[in-house]
Amino acid sequence: MTPGEALAALPDGLRDDIVNAFNRIVSNYREHRWEPAELNGGKLCEGIYTAITGYVDGQYADRSSKPRDMVRACRELEQKPSSVPRAIKVQIPRMLLALYEIRNNRGVGHAGGDIDPNLMDATAVLYMSKWLMAELVRVFHDLTIEEATSLVESLVEREVPQVWAEGNRKRVLSPGLTWKQKALLLLLSENGPVRESDLVKWLEHPNVARFRRDILRPAHKESLIDYEESALTIRLLPPGVLQAEDLVRPV
Repeated sequence: MTPGEALAALPDGLRDDIVNAFNRIVSNYREHRWEPAELNGGKLCEGIYTAITGYVDGQYADRSSKPRDMVRACRELEQKPSSVPRAIKVQIPRMLLALYEIRNNRGVGHAGGDIDPNLMDATAVLYMSKWLMAELVRVFHDLTIEEATSLVESLVEREVPQVWAEGNRKRVLSPGLTWKQKALLLLLSENGPVRESDLVKWLEHPNVARFRRDILRPAHKESLIDYEESALTIRLLPPGVLQAEDLVRPV
């Protein structure tokens, strides 16, 4: 399944509302913009609430909307018939309430909150958002937790200022980086596996065999990447994502 198919059951506008809110949370968190990351948690809640009520009713709204009372609306979902999956009527709504509470009562949504926006709260927002997205995808498509989680990671739009792209051409703009660092940045700019031939071309590395020996195989052993030598494809793994994101700086 491709990322574009992940929420294909939803109308385009509602799907865009959910995916865009999720990507803004991830992007703001990466840039250490704690308050915007938390604010977008509220928008994600509204989009996912609209999606699960559409699932229950059998008809989806075109765009996300905010219920008059989010707490009451989520609790009312728990009264739906037993034929409705528990994830839809209980587990997702309860997580929505936790996320919405941070949005409204942790010094984010309005003046007078008792806690300033901070890393701890923004981290909670990020991982609750990932859980909600993965659970939504899992239920809609009858996937395993591992499959849904992997698919949600592929929905993340990663903006890498050091990477210039045009069509199938890419270049790393920052001087002074090692081949390994450049490779990680290029892999970060892609949502899925990258062909070895494309990565070598983007890097303008002079020797493919040496690149495999010195960069790809060691990075594979370090679990930074998954290098599939039989298929000649490379996928960035979570430890590699962390190293690559540490390199992301405005050009």
